[in-house]
Amino acid sequence: MNNTNEFSRRGLIASAVGGAAALGLGGTVLGQAAATPAPAADSKPVADGRLQQSVCKWCFKSMSVEELAQLCNKIGLKGIDLLGPDSFETVKKYNLVCTMTQSHGIEKGLNRKENWEDCLGKIRKAIDATSEAGFPNVICFSGNRGGMPDDEGMKNCAEALKQVVGHAEQKKVTICMELLNSKQHKDYMCDHTEWGVGLCKMVGSERFKLLYDIYHMQIMEGDIIATIRKHKDYLGHYHTAGVPGRNELDENQELQYPAIMRAIADIGFKGYVAQEFVPKRDPATSLAEAARICTV
Repeated sequence: MNNTNEFSRRGLIASAVGGAAALGLGGTVLGQAAATPAPAADSKPVADGRLQQSVCKWCFKSMSVEELAQLCNKIGLKGIDLLGPDSFETVKKYNLVCTMTQSHGIEKGLNRKENWEDCLGKIRKAIDATSEAGFPNVICFSGNRGGMPDDEGMKNCAEALKQVVGHAEQKKVTICMELLNSKQHKDYMCDHTEWGVGLCKMVGSERFKLLYDIYHMQIMEGDIIATIRKHKDYLGHYHTAGVPGRNELDENQELQYPAIMRAIADIGFKGYVAQEFVPKRDPATSLAEAARICTV
């Protein structure tokens, strides 16, 4: 993520690529048949799709926000995920959206009252900046268990969110708590969809939903398409990545992303699906290929 102090991810693979090379989309993706080349720069593979796609900046460390914005325009992506307000003017310059605004960190979250002042303060500031920019979402996290029972953590998260969700409603911004797997994000509390849905019901606002991370939930519980269909009313945003490894959405990983994307489109989802894989190959080519795979 752009702010690595607050949004740490394990296993980042830095991809060295020059500015000009980063923006080139020609050629065939390595390891794939020549019959399915990556789209050309002007083909915009998502233009005719039913879903709005974006990309997480932290996965593309070799690119500046401006370079990634230029690449988004070439591919046809609608925005960039997990940015702070300092990047808003850049994405606006390219007629893009910050599809998810940063707030507080992952480990010290809303499940502990001693974290509320810091977390809620950052959420409020993010809501104000996001609303002023005309963008849709602000991220939040449950925090780690640290021995706390899940039901107690849910009650604490709900109590905290009720203090700020009214502000989100007024500002027409949706707060999204991310579902993460607790095998890699050790001890993270919001690690199952059912827990997150229970929290949504407890908060009781259309302006609080879940960020359904397909990569994390495949690792944690599987049953992706059935879960999306069952809990569609509580899922406000999606992240992608190949499993295992968090790399390209190609034949080397276990998820069938075209089928998953069709399921998301079929439930009438109008939000954003953000690519959150860490490219092992040329970043620009891999992002264009992922966009093509997820265009349904």
